[in-house]
Amino acid sequence: MASRADQLASNLSLAKFSQATDLKKRLWFTLGALIVFRFLSFVPLPGVDPTALSQLYSQTSGGILDIFNTFSGGSLSRMSLIALGVMPYITASIVVQLAASLSPKLAAIKKEGESGRKKLNQYTRYGTVGLTAVQGYFIAVGLESFGAQSGVQAVVDPGMLFRVAAVVSLIGGTMFLMWLGEQITSRGIGNGVSLIIMAGIVAQLPVTLSNLFKSGREGSISGLLIMLIIVLALGLVLLICYMERAQRRVLIQYPKRQTRQGIMQADRSHLPLKVNTAGVIPPIFASSLLLLPLTISQFAGQTVAGESRLGDFVLTLNQYLSHGSPVYMGLYGLGIVFFCFFYTAVVFNPEETADNLKRNGGFIPGIRPGKNTENYLDYVLTRITVIGAAYLAFICLVPEFAIARAGIPFYLGGTSLLIVVNVTVDTVTQIQSHLLAHQYGDLIKKAKLKGRMR
Repeated sequence: MASRADQLASNLSLAKFSQATDLKKRLWFTLGALIVFRFLSFVPLPGVDPTALSQLYSQTSGGILDIFNTFSGGSLSRMSLIALGVMPYITASIVVQLAASLSPKLAAIKKEGESGRKKLNQYTRYGTVGLTAVQGYFIAVGLESFGAQSGVQAVVDPGMLFRVAAVVSLIGGTMFLMWLGEQITSRGIGNGVSLIIMAGIVAQLPVTLSNLFKSGREGSISGLLIMLIIVLALGLVLLICYMERAQRRVLIQYPKRQTRQGIMQADRSHLPLKVNTAGVIPPIFASSLLLLPLTISQFAGQTVAGESRLGDFVLTLNQYLSHGSPVYMGLYGLGIVFFCFFYTAVVFNPEETADNLKRNGGFIPGIRPGKNTENYLDYVLTRITVIGAAYLAFICLVPEFAIARAGIPFYLGGTSLLIVVNVTVDTVTQIQSHLLAHQYGDLIKKAKLKGRMR
């Protein structure tokens, strides 16, 4: 049975959209910010030959770098200022959140409210600069030797000056994207970082589809396999849409209250617990943690010799963690499951929820308020999180397994599909919320006018 809010949202008229001026401003701002992001993806690093780089990248497509390129909206293949995208920021966020749950000092800062959140965000920014500098240096070193075997030079003038310029440019590009995402979150619609990642994936979608049909025309992929890929993608979209709306509604009952008209009946409501409480965060976190060492090792593998211990280690790491390998699939699945439980624990606090229910007089039928309610909520949340983690692992690993078995020479990932569908649903929900708030505002204004006319 749909809630009152769902029923009211379903009755919303898009005719009200033209009257919601604040919503239109937010949408235009979001669209403009995403256009700026796309323009930046075509600005190359200083000292890089775009033509030679495109030729070299086409020879190494289909691997880990192709996954990174999809998340960055093609910026990595063009080696633009935002080649690293927002992945360093996401990785820094993981580190800070893990540290906040393990360190008592950071946990105390987190409990300070808005000021504590600002401090942790500042630590995340510092971590983003450090991670971008490390990744940028290895990318600059790898670019200098990229294509040495084929006789094509990707860097016009290799040397320390190029490395410094590349690191500074990549830090500036990543920090600008981080700032742009924060501006979209505060002044636009939806989560800014998620929208930037989704915009990059959607921008690569036409290229992916053209590569799919081109492979079919050339005969490298059969027509039956193309049909199976399309059917699999549509089936995954339907599964994502169904699971993202799945909830476990916990019945909450409030005692009878005395009013002027007499005694009211006991109120009842539901506490909705989403099956996938963590959303798209676990796949993004798991991908970013895997891509960080793999990007460094893959670029470093261009420069190290196979006879040295470091070279043997880097080559072995690239071999075992190659795209579609059992080790990569296992680590990816374990990362998704871990971050699903971790982020759910960060987002939903059973102790705080139980205290709020007890403070407001609410209780779960058959469960005593306080500690028993906290244990019950934790028990229910753990059970549904198991289902949510299995669902996320299935969505992300099945396409990876299919791509590896079929030998598709480009990236078609379930993570990308999950991000696009989830962020789209979340953005549409926020647009509905703004329209709902505008409709409530109109009703309040009409009520005030009627009150003055009496």
